[in-house]
Amino acid sequence: MSATPSLDPEELRQVASSFGVDAAAYDRARPRYPDALIAAVADAARDAAAGPVPRVLDVGVGTGIVARQLRAAGCDVLGVDVDERMAEVARRDGFEVEVARFEEWAPSGRSFDAVTAGQTWHWVDPVAGAARAADVLRPGGALTVFWNAGDPPHDLAVAFAEVYREVLPGSPLAATGTASAETAYRQMVEAAADGLRRTGRFSAPSERRDTWERTYTRDEWLALVPTTGVATRLPAARLEPLLAGLGAAIDAAGGRFVQQGFTLSVGAVRV
Repeated sequence: MSATPSLDPEELRQVASSFGVDAAAYDRARPRYPDALIAAVADAARDAAAGPVPRVLDVGVGTGIVARQLRAAGCDVLGVDVDERMAEVARRDGFEVEVARFEEWAPSGRSFDAVTAGQTWHWVDPVAGAARAADVLRPGGALTVFWNAGDPPHDLAVAFAEVYREVLPGSPLAATGTASAETAYRQMVEAAADGLRRTGRFSAPSERRDTWERTYTRDEWLALVPTTGVATRLPAARLEPLLAGLGAAIDAAGGRFVQQGFTLSVGAVRV
């Protein structure tokens, strides 16, 4: 899945607020994050914590995917999200979630041992967001932002690109074709790192790359597609032929495929 391209501020807000159109489906379909990355974030939070349980602020908590992994790693998590529908799913799983744009969110004197953002930091102004994170982090606490991405096998990527060009000729996936998703996500990492540097309040940013692979069945992939920024706002008249075309391509490839995936992250310590 490719990243969302540069959008004007109003369209950014609309897309960022569109993922809750079917929040439960989003929660079921979206992949989780590598255990090693989550463990590293939790360990760093424990090192910075003043008490026995590290406190983490998860930006763009959504339905609680990152929050659940951090809770399982021993952290207490507060979420912030722009979408009430997504927040409600996380609340049903026991998380406190405050609805606001992170740049405008009021910390009310609270502090945290870590700030995280999984698959969401590209919706946040990289400088204003990093400055707000610095405001709430304890000295020694880290901001870590990360993204899952990956590429299907080349022949299937070619077939997918043809479907997007036919059904959604103006979409980024039609434009980028078979280009690796890493190119777009690397730009997000670089923008996040630049935002950290420009605040003057963090150590030098460090990057990390975790690799993984996942086998997707036809049904699993078609459940994932409507949760992506390209598709969340599509009317049924356009979504249905898109899913039909992608499904036919997967059927022709044997009904399933292995996605070679990776998780890119960048983080820095509040100084």
